Amino acid sequence: MKKTHSIVSKRRERILDYISNNESINTNELAEKLNISPLTLRRDLQALDDEGLIVRYYGGAKLATNIDNDNKVNSKENIFDSTYNEKRHILAKYAADLIEDGDTIFINSSSTALLILEYLGDKRIYVVTNNGKALQSTIGPNIELVLTGGQVYERKQSLIGEFATYILSKITADKCFLGVSGITFDSGISTSVLEETLINHEMINRCSGPVYVLADSLKVGKHHSFSSGDIHEISHLITDSDIKESDIYEFQDKGVTVIPLDYK
Repeated sequence: MKKTHSIVSKRRERILDYISNNESINTNELAEKLNISPLTLRRDLQALDDEGLIVRYYGGAKLATNIDNDNKVNSKENIFDSTYNEKRHILAKYAADLIEDGDTIFINSSSTALLILEYLGDKRIYVVTNNGKALQSTIGPNIELVLTGGQVYERKQSLIGEFATYILSKITADKCFLGVSGITFDSGISTSVLEETLINHEMINRCSGPVYVLADSLKVGKHHSFSSGDIHEISHLITDSDIKESDIYEFQDKGVTVIPLDYK
């Protein structure tokens, strides 16, 4: 098992190294160069995307930020860019401040949205989530944590399927907080996991109040494989101050309130 993990880690290091030395990549060419199947490469790219190391786009990928080669070699386990991580926490802290005593909230499988739990303090609320990692989170004494149950999607430890969707259909939330793989002003929000589209959409449908999307600026203007909500279903976009001014105008024109947070 350790040997398999080592092989995967080394392969992903090679992928990061290639992406850092090339402005853009073609996934088919890279798969051939690494002598792996396109499917294996797509899985590796998604894992690196989930860790915030790269940003995927249709047909390729690029580094989320410029990662120094020396740092990359020395970080064989999990390499997180500190700026990206700082952005995630700033977004989550702001979102937590929007939550009031007595609220019932939805949080989806997003790692950024899950960070909200760390900033809720002593607030008395119900948190309903399909994020299995919530069990490992530090939560306040007055938080009632409700997991949807359902089939476990192992890579993200998210709960999916008909059972999870059914549970959500019986709950009405005051606020909804969604992390996404991408958001655009014309096609709405998207995810890289097909099975999570129904979960995300059910959360939106069962929310009686505002629907907040937490997405750093690198995800703005990106559309991933599977749509999980139209732009008119989103009320707020919480992002960082690197978002383009033109994008802010486009989202506001669609009725979405954009909240760009300074992280510097």
